[in-house]
Amino acid sequence: MSRTWLKWMPAVVVPVLIASAAVAVPFAANAAVTLPTKTPAQVLALIAGEKVTALSGTLSQTSSLGLPELPTTGADASSGSALELLTGSHNARVFVDGTAKQRVQVLDRMAERDLVRNGSDVWLYDSKKKTAVHSTLGERALGTSKPEGSIPTPDQLAATLLKSVDSTTIVSLGSDLRVAGHPAYNLVLTPKASETLLGSVSIAVDSETGLPLSVELFARSQTTPAFSVGFTKLDLGAPDASLFTFTPPAGAKVTEKAPKADSTRPTGPRSPAEKPTISGTGWDSIVAIPVDTSTAGKKSLSVTSSPLFGKLTTNATGGHLFHTSLVNVLLTDDGRIFAGSVPVEKLQAAATAK
Repeated sequence: MSRTWLKWMPAVVVPVLIASAAVAVPFAANAAVTLPTKTPAQVLALIAGEKVTALSGTLSQTSSLGLPELPTTGADASSGSALELLTGSHNARVFVDGTAKQRVQVLDRMAERDLVRNGSDVWLYDSKKKTAVHSTLGERALGTSKPEGSIPTPDQLAATLLKSVDSTTIVSLGSDLRVAGHPAYNLVLTPKASETLLGSVSIAVDSETGLPLSVELFARSQTTPAFSVGFTKLDLGAPDASLFTFTPPAGAKVTEKAPKADSTRPTGPRSPAEKPTISGTGWDSIVAIPVDTSTAGKKSLSVTSSPLFGKLTTNATGGHLFHTSLVNVLLTDDGRIFAGSVPVEKLQAAATAK
C-alpha cells in the first residue's frame, strides 16, 4: 500500500461526503421565522441568482462520522491536518472582498492558522509552529476566488451538492429558520436510492440574497448531522481593507515558496486506464481510482505500519476499509481505491467485477 492513499483521501472522501435541516444547535437555535411561501424550484432559482461578493463571518464545522481524533503532533500530524475536517469540531473566521481578497483564520486549541490572499500574494501562517509561508499566484490562479488550502464554505459545499440533483433526488422544503441572524429557507435533498448511506441533506438559504448559510448531511435513519458547516455570525458588508494585509509576527520563520508553473499538466492525454471512473448514477454511485503507476507512486513508501493508517482503516476482504457513517473507501491490496456513499459490500463487488 503506497503513501498515495493519504494524498487521495481528502480528495476522495470530502467530495463523496458532499455529493453523496441549519445545524440543530449552533445554527438554528434562533427563533423560528415565517417567510413568503416559495416552491423548491423557486429556492433553487434564488441560489442560482446569488451575487454576494463581500462578507465577514464566523464558521462552525462539526463532524460526527465515527472516526477517532487525529494526531496534532508527531510523524502523522501533517496527514492528520489534511483530514481534520472529518473529526470533531472546528471554528474559523472568514473575510471576503471580491475574487482577489480572502482571509480565513482557523481557530485551533490555543493557536490559529491564517490564510490571507490579497491579489497575487498569499500568506499561510501557523502560530503554533511559528511559521509563515509566502507565495505568489500564477496567471492561471489569479482568476480563482478560492486560494489553495482554504477551507470549504457553505456556498461552496452547496454548489457541489446541487450539481448532483437530478431524477434520483427528492427536493423539498423544511420549516423556515434563522441562521446567524438571517431568515432562511430550508432546502432538503433526499436521495431516492435505498442503498446509499446518505439519508438527507439540508441547505439553509438566505431569504434575501440566496447565499447558502449552512449545510448539513445526515446519515440514513439519523436525526443528528454527521457532517455540518455553517455561519454562526455573518455580516454581508465589505471587510476592512487592512484585514487583507499580512505582516509576519516577530520571531516567525518566513519561507518564500516558488510559484507553480501555470501549466503543470502532462502534455499528452492520460490513458483511459489511468483515469478515475464512476459506476452507477446518483447518490449510490462508486468512484474507482486505478493503481498509481507514476514515478512518484512507484517511489512511495509503505504506510501499512503507520499508526495513522491503523487508526483510520480496518482489514477487509481484498484490502483495507476507511469507514464512516456517510462514506466508505476501500483501498485494495493491489493499490486501487473505490469510494462511495454505499455499503462496503458494494465496493468489494465493484473491485472484483471484470
